[in-house]
Amino acid sequence: MTNQQSWPQGIFTARLIEELAAQGAITLARPFDADQVQPASLDLRLGEVAYRVRSSFLPGPDHTVAERIAELTLHELDLTDGAVLERNCVYLVPLLETLDLPAEVSAAANPKSSTGRLDVFTRVIGDRARGFDILPAGYSGPLFLEISPRTFPVRVRTGSRLSQMRFRSGETRLSVAEHKALHAAETLVFDANEEVGEGVALSIDLKGAERNGLIGFRSKRHTAVIDVDRKDALDVLDFWEPLINRGSDEFILDPDEFYILVSRESVHVPPDFAAEMVPFDPLVGEFRVHYAGFFDPGFGHSAAGGTGSRAVLEVRSREVPFLLGHGQTIGRLVYERLAESPDRLYGAGLGSNYQAQTLKLSKHFRPYPAV
Repeated sequence: MTNQQSWPQGIFTARLIEELAAQGAITLARPFDADQVQPASLDLRLGEVAYRVRSSFLPGPDHTVAERIAELTLHELDLTDGAVLERNCVYLVPLLETLDLPAEVSAAANPKSSTGRLDVFTRVIGDRARGFDILPAGYSGPLFLEISPRTFPVRVRTGSRLSQMRFRSGETRLSVAEHKALHAAETLVFDANEEVGEGVALSIDLKGAERNGLIGFRSKRHTAVIDVDRKDALDVLDFWEPLINRGSDEFILDPDEFYILVSRESVHVPPDFAAEMVPFDPLVGEFRVHYAGFFDPGFGHSAAGGTGSRAVLEVRSREVPFLLGHGQTIGRLVYERLAESPDRLYGAGLGSNYQAQTLKLSKHFRPYPAV
């Protein structure tokens, strides 16, 4: 697009995201939903059709996504009245938002927290992309969402929001020294397991002392369908097996099982920053601990209704059983500076589902008595 203004460096706030839309950098098939723009991210909405494809793919530099869909589609689903996406199938859905980004603005996507907690694997794809979930500075074109439910069949419809997008300009990630300085000033992590450095290290809680020994949940197989747009509708025990500490500080992950666990530490994202969960060591590849990695400004912030919040972990072992120990480091929370002070914070009157959380399933389930 032709730049209409000079964009500040940092992660874009809600105001700047709305300004991108006003300038034509985000094109909408219909106006924003009332709560679609989050403090430092934009929820992305499904379009009217889902393509069941033979496999996941990247279009590569010589192809559009639509060209690949035409080659790989098995059948189509009309989403206007809702449709069920089956487990272990791969779907491509055009999104209602398209981009025409300024030359200095890039975008990155991640599943929403509720999506990750249902073990629904999602990735955003753009035309001629060489990677998932990354749209380079100046990208102009449509957006598609790859969706693959891994544990539960899910019902979606036009307008359902499974993924979110951040916009940034310039270098946004804090250095080691900046992380340490911010932690000294604002306390990024409570009861730290190790020194703050290249982000905040998070470890796993396998004691459950604050929850009558409840350390997490393991998903059940062959369950009913989950409607992604219905909150507080489902009984936990119809979909999950509670996991109780019986005196051990260790737990073995079974391959091909899905778990919801929680961090030992509480974390805090100050108002002028955002954060993202990343693996603490890519060489430790035996298990995956997080689908949904964005933490908006105000997460765990006392003025926004939190006094530190736990990080909920969506855990899946890979090829072999893997032994976890209480306090074992499982990820890092890396902080990024915002482009400006935000006009809204996570949890501050926004109806945010996970402020001040401890161990919490997705918003689709009624509260479990022991949590």
